Amino acid sequence: MMTLILFIVALTGLLIVMRRESGAKPAIGVMVVVGVLSMIFASGWLALILFVGAGVTAAAGLPGLRQGWLTPRIFAMFKKVAPKVSDTEKVALEAGTVGWDGELFTGKPDWHNLLINRHTGLSEEEQAFVDNQCVQAVSMCNAWDIAVERADLPKELWDFLKKEKFFGMIIPKEYGGLGFSAKAQTAVLQKIAANEMLMVTVGVPNSLGPGELLLKYGTEEQKEHYLPRLADGREIPCFGLTGTRAGSDATSLPDVGTVCKQEIDGKEVIGIKLNFEKRWITLAPIATVVGLAFRMFDPDGLVGDTKDYGITCALIPRDTKGMEIGRRHCPIGSPFLNGPIIGKDVFIPLDYIIGGLDMAGQGWRMLVECLSVGRCITLPSGAAGTAAYAVGTAGGFTRIRRQFNTPVADMEGVQEPLARIAAKTYISQAAVNHTANMIDKGEKPAVPSAILKYHLTEFQRGIMADAMDVHGGKTVTLGPRNYLGISYSGSPVSITVEGANIMTRSLMIFGQGAIRCHPYVLKELAAKDKDDINAFDDAFFSHAGLIFGNAARAFTQALSIGRADVPFDSASRKYAQAVARFSAAFGLCSDAAMTTLGSELKMRELISARLGDMLSNLYLASMVLKNWHETQPVEGEKEVMQYSLGLLLHRTEEALDGFLQNLPNRAVALVLRGITLPLGRRWGNPHDDLARKIARFISTDTPIRHKLLAGTWTTDGEGSVENPVARYNGLLKDYDKAEQLYRKATKAYAKGELPMTALHPEQRFDAALEAGIFTKEEAQFMGEYEAVVFDMLTVDDFPFDEFARNKDTVIDHNPA
Repeated sequence: MMTLILFIVALTGLLIVMRRESGAKPAIGVMVVVGVLSMIFASGWLALILFVGAGVTAAAGLPGLRQGWLTPRIFAMFKKVAPKVSDTEKVALEAGTVGWDGELFTGKPDWHNLLINRHTGLSEEEQAFVDNQCVQAVSMCNAWDIAVERADLPKELWDFLKKEKFFGMIIPKEYGGLGFSAKAQTAVLQKIAANEMLMVTVGVPNSLGPGELLLKYGTEEQKEHYLPRLADGREIPCFGLTGTRAGSDATSLPDVGTVCKQEIDGKEVIGIKLNFEKRWITLAPIATVVGLAFRMFDPDGLVGDTKDYGITCALIPRDTKGMEIGRRHCPIGSPFLNGPIIGKDVFIPLDYIIGGLDMAGQGWRMLVECLSVGRCITLPSGAAGTAAYAVGTAGGFTRIRRQFNTPVADMEGVQEPLARIAAKTYISQAAVNHTANMIDKGEKPAVPSAILKYHLTEFQRGIMADAMDVHGGKTVTLGPRNYLGISYSGSPVSITVEGANIMTRSLMIFGQGAIRCHPYVLKELAAKDKDDINAFDDAFFSHAGLIFGNAARAFTQALSIGRADVPFDSASRKYAQAVARFSAAFGLCSDAAMTTLGSELKMRELISARLGDMLSNLYLASMVLKNWHETQPVEGEKEVMQYSLGLLLHRTEEALDGFLQNLPNRAVALVLRGITLPLGRRWGNPHDDLARKIARFISTDTPIRHKLLAGTWTTDGEGSVENPVARYNGLLKDYDKAEQLYRKATKAYAKGELPMTALHPEQRFDAALEAGIFTKEEAQFMGEYEAVVFDMLTVDDFPFDEFARNKDTVIDHNPA
């Protein structure tokens, strides 16, 4: 018995030392003290084991002992197995900053570092722009007219966007722009996302494009000429990066620019002759200035000793000789302006290079550094805005749509997708708003940008599918009345662009984060490159301490022992503690994968993807927790918060389980499972009770419905395009009164008090008035209410030959 007690004491002491990452000396102290006690009071075998353990720990853990024999051997082995980082990967790794994503890699996230920067909201000027100019812009968008009839925004809307400087949100006021914060940009895009074509048209020039590149890298002459013209719409920009053979692998550009001499106006000029073929370039058909990425060569040494400069970016006016521009692609779902650009022997002066000749060859760095911010904002914000619009329409429709004498929102089969829509919307809003706030605080979140791009556009795809499902025939029939179909069919565009989602998940999120965000891997690689054994010793054995620490934290917290101390309230505390627990498990599994697979991990994309899924869901959960902590919750929000966090933690545990099932080294996987999931999986899908409550919340006139809709278009003013969300909100305000009268009429019909032929609601209301069951006021109210309901349920139909572009091909199936 005493032996067992001392064994437990030793194990407990070592776990405490490991959890705190206290180092070798305290661990040695624990083993020596318990070993002596074991010799005196219990088993000599236990004492021997502890003394041997203390000796091994001293030899490997004390710097004075290990540096003479162990470190050189490990360093030599590390040099052989460490993955080679290419120049382009180095650029990507060095771009951006490390913030909360780095905390999650440590396994012991410090919540103070997340909560210290509160989201303080927008300035008065920014909020006024969102409430006024953005609402006016989106109210001018008739989705059917824009997508089908004209395949473009109307001229009056183009003029309005230019006049109000929508294209100059990121351009400082001194250059004539709006100088908006990142928070304001995401708020603008969420508001106008009710129309996807408008969101893309505004978002792209304010994301990766000439404006941002000029701001950060342009010469003063370039800035002074172009930025004011971009801000007020005199210049419409596009950026030519993607090509037929260079899509997600942007570093493999086949487009060539060769430095050469050419005679212009009788004078010999040194410039660049370009040959390129770009595809899928947004705004290219109408762009007046083209940002172009190409591979620059100087074979004759006309500007320096370098022959291959690498990727370079230049600005080229539309009317430059040799450039073919103006044709269009037809993006699926929403034909926003997008098209090819082809150049044959296009000659440009050297000063067309963004930043001048000094920035030749710096194009990849420029693009990566800009993309880390732009990818955080444009598509994720559009996804969050689309999600909110889906909450408004799906919640409203399912409440007014009645089947079997009950609103379909009260049917459990419909409640499940409604709850998913609400939760994913809540997560998306928290993620984009608080990550934008980080950008405003000076961060350039490279890894979070990939997380948001992938997961929020995937959320958008799932939300739109769920919204379509609960609408049924209403939204599978295209026409002017269909407010979801066009956006739904266009969702694959967001999945594909700005880094295809498959690649982003399987290569970028963990692939970049494993080196960039890990506390020690980058230091180890730097020590290898510099052949600095002392720096390596410090980094490697600190890394080893982190591994033992994460193992102890993951194991004990999985057993609910020593849960993390978190600064959250009782409603959210257990979720924050679970994030801390899974952070330790994630850190441990990351190190296990890198250790056992080495350089092969690059090619094991599914392993990398599952680790990326863990990191992503922990990051998104942290943003939800931050949002809950900082904002004033409304009635119903607690349930949405808990459903959202339950969903994210379920996805985290699912990714962990998938990683453990598929890690090639099965012995290591078995040990990891015992440490990280000693009691098995514990986070199932959120409970049905929460789903029922949330479905009710978003399909009735509640504070949480209004809070989720706050970022989207909800108004319906005179002269504007009809807004379905506003119409549903109006119906829901009167729903309680209408529901009582629906039931009164239904009950009277069932009792035979109304004619059996009164099958339509309108007929029953009239009959109820005649029978004295309804008052005149009640009958009038229900007649007007049902007229709006019927209008919202109605779908479009067209002449037989409407869809034939060539009317001569139409077959007359019923000749006279």
